[in-house]
Parts: sequence; C-alpha cells; structure tokens
Amino acid sequence: MRLHLIILCLIAAGCSGSAGAPELVWGRRGVQDGDLVTPRAIAIGPGDRIYIVDYTARIQAFDRDGQYLGVTWRPPDWRNGRPSGLSVDSKGNVIVSDSHYSCVRVYSKDGALLRTIGGTFGAEPGQLGYVSDALCDAAGNFYVSEFGANHRISKFDADAKFVKCWGAPGSDEGQFSRIRAMTLGPDGNLYIADACNHRIQVFTTDGAFVRTFGTPGSGMGELSYPYDVACSTGSTPYLYVVEFGANSRVQKFTLDGQSVGVWGGPGRAPGQLCSPWALAVDSRGRVHVLDTWNDRVQRINF
Repeated sequence: MRLHLIILCLIAAGCSGSAGAPELVWGRRGVQDGDLVTPRAIAIGPGDRIYIVDYTARIQAFDRDGQYLGVTWRPPDWRNGRPSGLSVDSKGNVIVSDSHYSCVRVYSKDGALLRTIGGTFGAEPGQLGYVSDALCDAAGNFYVSEFGANHRISKFDADAKFVKCWGAPGSDEGQFSRIRAMTLGPDGNLYIADACNHRIQVFTTDGAFVRTFGTPGSGMGELSYPYDVACSTGSTPYLYVVEFGANSRVQKFTLDGQSVGVWGGPGRAPGQLCSPWALAVDSRGRVHVLDTWNDRVQRINF
C-alpha cells in the first residue's frame, strides 16, 4: 500500500501532552500518487478533505485519515519555485499561494483553476512579492502575506481589487520579519506567524494592531520560528502554532496568548517532528501536523 498507515492508540500511550503519542501517522517519501516529498503546506476543507502541497509542487487531496482521494494538480509553472501556502474558502475552493510567481491562484476542490489574483512583481499597491500565505474571509475579501521584497499584508476585495496594505520590515509592533502564515480566528482577527521575530501578531481585518505574544526561546509561551498558525472553533477556541527548527513542536495558546501546552520535539520517531512547516485543525478539533523533513503527517488530539 502506498500510504502505510500507522495507527497509534492514545489510550496505550497514556496522555496527549508533550510526551503523548499521535493518534495517526501517515505518509511515505516518494513521487507516486499519495506519496510526499518535503510537504510544505496543508489546509482542511469541508468534510475534512485535506490538501497538501509538497516540494514537487503537487497539490494532493486526502481524507481525514490520510487516504489519497485520487486528486492531484500543479500550478501552471513551478520552475522558479513551489507554492508555500494553502487555505480553503467557505465554498470549499483551494487558495494556493504561488509564492515565486507573485500571485494567488484559486482552484476548485478537484483542481480546476478558477481565478488568479496578482501576478505583477513589485512593491506598489496591488503588486506582490514573495507570497507566503493567503486566505479569504466570509465576505470574500482576500488577505495576502509577503516577505522578501515586501514584509506586509495586502487586502483585496471579492473582485480582487486592491483595498489596502500594512506592515514594513522590522521588529516593532506592526512590523514583520518573514511572515510565514496567517489564520482568521473565531474572534474575526488575523493571527500572523511573524517567524523571524519569534512571535504572533494579531490584527483586525482592517489592519489595526491588536496585540502580540511570544518571545524567543524554548520554554512555555516562548517561540522559535513560528511557521504556521491554526485555530480550533469549539466552545473554547485555541490557537495552535507549529515551530520550525530547533523546537520542532506544536504549541497551544488561548486566543489572548497564554500557552497551555506543547507537543512534540525534535526527532524521527512518532510523536517527534523534524522542522515542521505547517498544521491544520479538522472539524473534530484534531491537529494535523506536516512533519516536513520526515515526509509525513501526524494527527494529534491536543
């Protein structure tokens, strides 16, 4: 079988904290359908349909248990580089950050290209540089994060017309150093992984600064290269942050920035991570972590 599922029971492991075992580990390095090569971004749509983009530029669809659904596509060109961000809108369309082509592409759930936003490299309003992530709110507005030439977030309306942008290089409030990813919280705010500043910044969807949390380090509440963020939507919502590099872990926060737990740590065994890039939360509140340099996905109930 191509997936080689390894089902690991939390009851046998005893807990789901930093020493807990994952519910499920799946994936295998390879270029066949359903295989993964250095997976870079993950998003979950209606019905817990999972989308993953990897270093081969393939966007593949899986079910919540890692079964390949027979759907694979690529962007029109990937010779300059591969997409590094994925999200899903309220209609189930897949939003792909075509990072090296300065644009956002929106696809149907089966990979039909529906529209393209941007495509002109630059720093002027409406132009884009390296696009790290993009998402769409319930009103159809798009938010696009960039780093490299531009360290900012641009907002476009539902017709893809430029509305505004905010941000600049730096470490002060409202400034950024390598935005890696964003998520919309249940409170309506944007949560931004400001990776090289080792923090999370929170803004309204109009760009007003709300708060920031996280300082460099490996302790509870500290962060080292936060690379992705995702929110749960239960009665008590949480923000999950995946940390790339030395920490190689998932950290769980309240929406006001209080750390309530960590999971993982560097390594190759189930329950350990090797420079994870991304994560997503399904409808049951389970976290699916892209264990990037281990070429696999780990699902945790954390």
